[in-house]
Amino acid sequence: MDYQFIADTELFKGCTKQEAEEMLGCLGAQEKSFPKEYTIFHAGQAIHKMGLLLSGGIHIVRTDVWGNQNIIGNIMPGEVFAETYACISEEPMFADVIAVRPSEVLFLDVWKVMSTCASSCSHHQRLIRNLVTIMASKNLNLTQKINHITPKTIRERLLSYLSQEVLRQGGQSVVIPFNRQQLADYLSVERSALSAELSRMQKDGLLTYKKNQFRLETRSEE
Repeated sequence: MDYQFIADTELFKGCTKQEAEEMLGCLGAQEKSFPKEYTIFHAGQAIHKMGLLLSGGIHIVRTDVWGNQNIIGNIMPGEVFAETYACISEEPMFADVIAVRPSEVLFLDVWKVMSTCASSCSHHQRLIRNLVTIMASKNLNLTQKINHITPKTIRERLLSYLSQEVLRQGGQSVVIPFNRQQLADYLSVERSALSAELSRMQKDGLLTYKKNQFRLETRSEE
């Protein structure tokens, strides 16, 4: 296990490699591997452990009764998932957690994370603060997604999402974590309609794109 990688994650931010290694023993840590397209957690399932993605990629996917999918979240290596439902174990998952690439996950007992050990060590207190910060950040991300899918037109939704990525990544050129179908699911639109609108936006000089790389064009660059 790469303890330095774990120490560098947001959850263990401020902890040394040695402190991270020491804490994992009392946090009920368990490492597991999952193949691509494996459903790690199912909608309707009650859980008591949160996950820390060590490698690979994970999508949080909501599927309605007609089979339409909506990507709620994208989990990258170093990020945690399912922490809210692990904290409220009587509340069943409302979405599937799916590995979109072969993935390594470190599962942690959330109650052991949230409860300090007998010695009440400072690095465990730091771990709790980090988890609260992560949960607050995810609430903000959910609010941002609501803002992206509120506009009526596909063009407005795309511009909302890509503009946010420009701000987040700090440049006019951005790389998004979705393929075309996944982007359509995230924005709650049809893939064919999304592709057609992207072509029109490129023709109108609003952006250029290749696969998952996009560049927003500004008036000053025309």
